[in-house]
Amino acid sequence: MPAQAQAKSPTRFGASDLEEIWSFLSPFERLEGLRALPKAEASHFFRNLSARDQADLILSLPPDRRLSWLQILEPDDLADMLQEVSSEDRRDLMVPLDELKRKEVNALLAYAEDVAGGVMNPRFVRLRPDMTVEEAFSYLRRQAQGEVETFYEAYVLGPDQRLLGVVDFKGLFSAPDNSVICDIMRTNVVTAPEDMDQETVSRLFKQYDLVAIPVVDAEGRMKGVVSIDDIVDVVQEEATEDIQKMGATESLNAPYLKVGFFEMVRKRAGWLSALFLGEMLTATAMAFFEHEIAKAVVLALFIPLIISSGGNSGSQATTLVIRAMALGDVRLRDWFKVIRRELASGLALGLILGTIGYCRIMLWPSRTQIYGQHYSWVAATIFFSLIGVVMFGTIAGSMLPFLLRRMRLDPASASAPFVATLVDVTGLVIYFTVAQVILSGILL
Repeated sequence: MPAQAQAKSPTRFGASDLEEIWSFLSPFERLEGLRALPKAEASHFFRNLSARDQADLILSLPPDRRLSWLQILEPDDLADMLQEVSSEDRRDLMVPLDELKRKEVNALLAYAEDVAGGVMNPRFVRLRPDMTVEEAFSYLRRQAQGEVETFYEAYVLGPDQRLLGVVDFKGLFSAPDNSVICDIMRTNVVTAPEDMDQETVSRLFKQYDLVAIPVVDAEGRMKGVVSIDDIVDVVQEEATEDIQKMGATESLNAPYLKVGFFEMVRKRAGWLSALFLGEMLTATAMAFFEHEIAKAVVLALFIPLIISSGGNSGSQATTLVIRAMALGDVRLRDWFKVIRRELASGLALGLILGTIGYCRIMLWPSRTQIYGQHYSWVAATIFFSLIGVVMFGTIAGSMLPFLLRRMRLDPASASAPFVATLVDVTGLVIYFTVAQVILSGILL
């Protein structure tokens, strides 16, 4: 080892370092951070940013320096990014693009964001059916050096651009050079119509274990490819939207910290106001049973217990059914199977909670002082009320998503707070009705 100490080289600034501090940086600092990365690493990092961050970064640049960053994005990613900006900024960002890319992006922007056509990549590997394998290899090399960046399969198209079949690369490599593509292609191809909802497309990936799905129009002409990379983002987006709706808020459509204060209040206030108005019916129900409460004040002690049990059971049921619908495990025609299942589940759960409530009263040391000398009848009222309320909660919670789907609405709108509010009111009615039957002539 040399006597003179060697100077220690500084640790290289990498993409992982930039990712950790990204949310704390200004647009200028983010741009400087990207410039500090090697070109390939910076390109990869930029492609993996959210569409909103990509747009903010590019718009912070002078117009003559935007093209290099725009060229990094595939047409589908570029279309996603352009949907995040105003119409004026969109026109400005389209100016530096070459004619082919501008045409591709405009075609993608014509689709809705949440359909197959809106998430597909219009650039894919294509072959003619009359090619030999040797010609196909030569053609594929040229495509690899051109605009096509994602290679999963080669798609065989006719002169009218209709999809005839698919050739996987394993089959291509194993076939003799003089084989004709139409003889080795696979014709039973899973395709997605260009207007298919992106959530349905994601189910096709899971059902058939695919890495790419060709998108076709009504005449069978191929328009593009949805890859597994695209669908990962779709699944995350759809799951986030459903979770937000199930929490009784509008979908934010942006990262939490990116949503403005007034926009956040607006998206939450509507549902919260509706739920508040719904809860006011609880006061109306209690006013209706005012005389019963006045005669047996002990009944008021258990009102929170009753309504929370019904709301919780309903929230459980609606959450399970909504998720099953999202995964394709449950369809509209399965409503009767679900209601039978939830009826049995509600009865079992009601018996469990009712037994706990009954034991809570019967075994409490000071039961006579708190619940009076007729505490056993009060315990029976709680027992049967919990069975009824929990059963109603599970049935209502499980059927509401079916009702919304039947009305062509998003089942996720059957939020847990909404179900809880609905069951609160009916729970009180069930509770006091049971009390009138059991305690009539005793406390009432």
